Amino acid sequence: MTGWFKALAKSTGPKLAIGLGLGGAALLAMQWIDRPAAQDAASADVAEGRPAAAPAPAPTKPMERRSDQPMDIDPRALLVKRVLKIDGPFRHGDYVWDEKGAPTTGPVIITIDLKAETLSVFRAGYEIGAAVILYGATDKPSPQGAFPITQKDADHVSNLYDAPMPYAQRLTSDGVFIHGSDVEYGRGTHGCIGVPVEFAKKLFAVTKLGDVAVITNGKMLDVSKAQVGG
Repeated sequence: MTGWFKALAKSTGPKLAIGLGLGGAALLAMQWIDRPAAQDAASADVAEGRPAAAPAPAPTKPMERRSDQPMDIDPRALLVKRVLKIDGPFRHGDYVWDEKGAPTTGPVIITIDLKAETLSVFRAGYEIGAAVILYGATDKPSPQGAFPITQKDADHVSNLYDAPMPYAQRLTSDGVFIHGSDVEYGRGTHGCIGVPVEFAKKLFAVTKLGDVAVITNGKMLDVSKAQVGG
């Protein structure tokens, strides 16, 4: 990994884990939906002597990465504007989701702290969800670094373990996903990040291909200037 971790600092807040905000998430162009209409419009232009419009650029698929190939992130693109207020202990199976006061659009980034066993999701720098997680056991550890979402499958089933992985979002080409799990103390995964199923469903609904998940082991940004709660 490059020096972006150097920009991460310990947070002194009461939360188990505070994530990051990231600008510049990739946008997907659903060109195939508009293709017939675009072709009809181009034919009409030619018939009337007008130059045909240039075709829309093809969608760019995020590059798949192995667990040992995390992507680089510019620390200047990371910004936290608000964190959720979480009262009391945050136990396995617990999660919060609150989009009130957050922008309805904007780049989404997921942050995962293996040491704190916590995942946070931010939209445009505003934390909208957090959950306690399961992660990889010592023989199959979860990777660290930044990885884009390259596949989404609400009804995914592991082809290695024949196990359901609801609301799965692929992070690496060698099989690391974020997905719904029975999050209980003492359980682990084969490298994936497991979150409560209802939380996984909410997370699945707000992400798109190209959104980034950042996995660390105790590294956090300074959120001393971030707003707490709504």
